[in-house]
Amino acid sequence: MNPFLDIVIRSVCVYLFMITALRIFGKKELSQLNTADIILILLISNSVQNAMVGDNYSLEGGLIAALALFLINLIFKRLMTKSLFVRKLIADKPEILIHNGKTDYKTLARLGITSEEMEQALREHGVEHFNDVKLAMFEIDGNISIISGNENLRQTKHKRRTHKSLN
Repeated sequence: MNPFLDIVIRSVCVYLFMITALRIFGKKELSQLNTADIILILLISNSVQNAMVGDNYSLEGGLIAALALFLINLIFKRLMTKSLFVRKLIADKPEILIHNGKTDYKTLARLGITSEEMEQALREHGVEHFNDVKLAMFEIDGNISIISGNENLRQTKHKRRTHKSLN
């Protein structure tokens, strides 16, 4: 087999594995990473390097692997915009945390969002009490969006400060 084709196939396999692993372990919590998460990502990248390029440590081999990753990522992004099936397979859906002042504690617990984190998000949005929230959503990118019943408050997004999916 052509050594560069081998690199492309290996790189695509590693990409597909990483997409699957992030889907299983909670990719939506990757919006903000802590020190341990960054170290994990660096170690993962180092551990899969040989799986992608094999014995080929040349500049061309590394560039071919990077090009294959960019191309497969582009293909997946296009597929996600055009195919509902692929989008559902890869992307998580937003979750309702609070609706009309009623907090969904089961969803908060399942997502690993503490009451302190939720209270912090409320404060950052200028909301004092849970019952003042019309809708709070945990978005697919890891942000908490809050819509209050108060039309004078500016609606913003809150990025989670912790990252529990890789622990």
